[in-house]
Amino acid sequence: MGGVLGRSDSLKHSVPVSKLEGKMVEAMQKKALEGTSMKSFNTIILKFPKIDESLRTCKTIFEQFDEDSNGTIDPQELKHCFHKLEVSFTEEEINDLFEACDINEDMGMKFNEFIVLLCLVYLLKEPSVIKPKSRMGLPDLEATFQTLVDAFVFLDKNKDGYVSKSEMVQAINETTSGERSSGRIAMKRFEEMDWDKNGTVTFKEFLFAFTRWVGIDVEDDEDEE
Repeated sequence: MGGVLGRSDSLKHSVPVSKLEGKMVEAMQKKALEGTSMKSFNTIILKFPKIDESLRTCKTIFEQFDEDSNGTIDPQELKHCFHKLEVSFTEEEINDLFEACDINEDMGMKFNEFIVLLCLVYLLKEPSVIKPKSRMGLPDLEATFQTLVDAFVFLDKNKDGYVSKSEMVQAINETTSGERSSGRIAMKRFEEMDWDKNGTVTFKEFLFAFTRWVGIDVEDDEDEE
């Protein structure tokens, strides 16, 4: 694996997969400089119930912006959403975010995809000079997004904006030292995050894995049946 990790390390800074990924990586590197409140992988796990509860409150926001009540948010509805939340992104940026989070490429964003998008907006949105209490008018939700950012920063040991397999192993080992199963746990968690199987995990991939870990996307699938 060393060769694969080495190759991906060399690609990270020079050729991001997309302009949006480049912005995500840059924003996460800035966050890393601020440090993280997370002390171990167990700290993240213990926060699962509270994060899960907070993310589910997004359902009301999702339904509010799903103007035709068809269970998904289309590009036009998303533009209305940005306008109502007073989030000033360009049309190109909004389209890039929609494309990145519409993982089924069906031009309709499901609830779990919408959560990921809002969290990416939180990461990317620059705070104003007069530091506001809220970036998006959703202070409670933004505290949860900050927890998820902190969790990623904790996993990203070398602060390059990506999580590698070796970093995941290190994070798990710090928590479960002496347990033989720790390597297997790390590998399983990493594989659940590394959707494109390129050996590194972006913040977006981490967020989608997280919605699966707390069961949000499973619930969506069941609702459709």
